[in-house]
Amino acid sequence: MALGSALEKYQYLDKQDRAFLTRLTEGTIERMLEMDYAIGQYSKTPVDRMKPVIKNILRMSVYQLFYMDRIPDAAVCNEAVRLAQKKGFGNLKGFVNGVLRAIARGKETISCSDLSVKYSLPQWIVDQWIEEYGEETAVRMMQSQYEEKPLAVRVNLRRISRKQLMERLLSEGVCVQEVEGVDCALTISGYDHLRALPSFREGLFQIQDVSSMKAALMAAPGPGDYCIDVCAAPGGKSLHLAELMDGSGMIEARDLTESKVSLIEENVKRMGAENIKAVKMDASVLDKESVGKADVVLADLPCSGLGVLRKKTDLKYRMTPGQQAELVKLQREILSTVWQYVKPNGTLIYSTCTVHRQENEGNTYWFLEHYPFSLKEQVQMLPGVDPWDGFYIAKMERLLHD
Repeated sequence: MALGSALEKYQYLDKQDRAFLTRLTEGTIERMLEMDYAIGQYSKTPVDRMKPVIKNILRMSVYQLFYMDRIPDAAVCNEAVRLAQKKGFGNLKGFVNGVLRAIARGKETISCSDLSVKYSLPQWIVDQWIEEYGEETAVRMMQSQYEEKPLAVRVNLRRISRKQLMERLLSEGVCVQEVEGVDCALTISGYDHLRALPSFREGLFQIQDVSSMKAALMAAPGPGDYCIDVCAAPGGKSLHLAELMDGSGMIEARDLTESKVSLIEENVKRMGAENIKAVKMDASVLDKESVGKADVVLADLPCSGLGVLRKKTDLKYRMTPGQQAELVKLQREILSTVWQYVKPNGTLIYSTCTVHRQENEGNTYWFLEHYPFSLKEQVQMLPGVDPWDGFYIAKMERLLHD
């Protein structure tokens, strides 16, 4: 959010400068544990005892020394000193200069085989991934954080064909490719910012990862169905359901806060969907009016988000094992409520953007033990193993007789 706000403020900068700002910000956060390790090799003051401003100036500078070649090492050091002075820490400019010049001289020899440091991933996540997927797969998942991939978008097929959108995007100077096996998907790159593209403003496509698209595709709603998306913001999956139903039926897109409902409404308006209603509602509280009425309930629930670390670079430092355990409970609480909206023979889609087995298969099997549903299909997509984000989807069908 902070980066997005800054980019809005400095839209007058040229594309190269905006890209530099983005990469420096996201890269420093992505590699933060590695940066701290490098700083710790040359600083007598432990990183966790440094002034936050000084610590972050050093992190940003070390990231440039290690991973960006646009600015010479000497200029990186000089800019860090200038920043320290500007922020009111002129008394520490010698410290900043000394640490950075020492790192610049010795950067070729700084290395660490510890996976947590090497991939800037808290140790508990490293341990969890190795336990659940084995070390070889876990390392591929860790490496995927740093893979640059084009942005996936879903074509608004009610307004334009995939071929027509490709031609339109090319005319707007965007690099575009088809996604094999997913007729509604394209990948785009080489643009400055999305809101500058007329095709985006006109609602001809929606930003959505291919793994996320599979939730609505797996739900496979029929013409005239009534669907409830219980945690819908920003609305991508609801819009996809609406499109698959060709404007028929109704999708009620619910979320917890006014701001999230406004975000859904903004996307619905831009995409021109007429069969969606955005509603403020708490998914953990039973809505008696909806019991037994839905052909499809989509429950894409709050989760630890460990499948999308490539996009949410700060998440790995904020999530904890305790929070993860609380999320498992919250997911069960919501599932225990929203299943009641599904008609007999109706469909419940449970999905998350994490790779944590207890939140995913664990919760699905727990749910099936307690409620009258059968498992029709489930899929776990892993970052670095599958082409897209880490994502879990289970399709369950309500039994005719409870």
